[in-house]
Amino acid sequence: MARFSASSALVFFLLLTVLLGSCKPNDPLWLDPLPSATPSGFSSANQLFSLYFSSPTIGDFQGGPDRELAQAIDAARNRIDAAFYDLNLWSIRNALVRAYERGVEVRLVVESDSLDRSEIQDLIIAGIPVVGDQGESLMHNKFLIIDDAEVWTGSMNMTINGAYRHLNDLIQVRSTLVAQNYRTEFEEMFLEGYFGEVVLENTPHPILTIDGIQIESYFSPDDSVQGRIIELIQEAEESVDFCYYSFTSDQVADALLDRADDGVLLRGVVDTYQERTGIGGEYQRLKENGIDIHLDGHPEKMHLKLMIIDKRIVITGSYNLTHSAETRNDENILVIHSEELASFYLKEFELIYKDARP
Repeated sequence: MARFSASSALVFFLLLTVLLGSCKPNDPLWLDPLPSATPSGFSSANQLFSLYFSSPTIGDFQGGPDRELAQAIDAARNRIDAAFYDLNLWSIRNALVRAYERGVEVRLVVESDSLDRSEIQDLIIAGIPVVGDQGESLMHNKFLIIDDAEVWTGSMNMTINGAYRHLNDLIQVRSTLVAQNYRTEFEEMFLEGYFGEVVLENTPHPILTIDGIQIESYFSPDDSVQGRIIELIQEAEESVDFCYYSFTSDQVADALLDRADDGVLLRGVVDTYQERTGIGGEYQRLKENGIDIHLDGHPEKMHLKLMIIDKRIVITGSYNLTHSAETRNDENILVIHSEELASFYLKEFELIYKDARP
């Protein structure tokens, strides 16, 4: 049997290092599309939604939700607008460069603290225009618009941690009207430089109905997101299930406690960050008042921002239940009235809830 000697291994390693180190944005090796993804996640019967959850059990950082998004970017024909809090996923960087190189208009808004990421610098070097928020508040969005026809959003940052270590969701909505809402918000940031507390309340279709499914789009600090969440909680008739990375809103906690007093079943999971910091978190208060709330059992971050009301209304996006999310940061949420979609979110919730610590 042939043996692979130490000297041969060294030569192979050096050759591989040279090849990888020399890869530039125009090199075929750097730009090869990802292989076809194995179908995963959930697509609604009417193809309005596709839903994916992060894959913390995948050890080789392949096959997570980013692969689905990269393939959607590869299918783009005209324009891609993206607002990312952070980006270090090579799959997304490479797909954006591929799109730009084949003539698709690509524009990006990022949190300024992430501008020095090598992956974002690669996009700039490739010629893609990138705008930072240049403010003390956070540009905390995680959304991407393709061809003014579909929106990808959720809690997942476009990072290795976001896709492969933390618990997150990534949802695709195929709707030109929802895309118009998100593009309006994007261009406020990209073209006008409106970030944080400098806002315009001009979402063209904040509430719309597609195939009998109501979809609401809200952006903070523009749209009083907290107030809408509280309204939905107050309208709950049977149950409220929620997972939040950060929960410090007294007002939302008050609304939940009021519904519990009226017999609505509440279940919640928050990241153990709530216990570690002890700064303004609502976990202990809700726990002491008899709410069925737990700390997550995942070894990394439970990063979701998710609420499911009466098993038929889903709230998801980038928005934590915090004062900063409501008044300072650039955030987005979708409120989707769909029992079908809610049932798949509930399956993920049940897994997290089962694994949580009392």
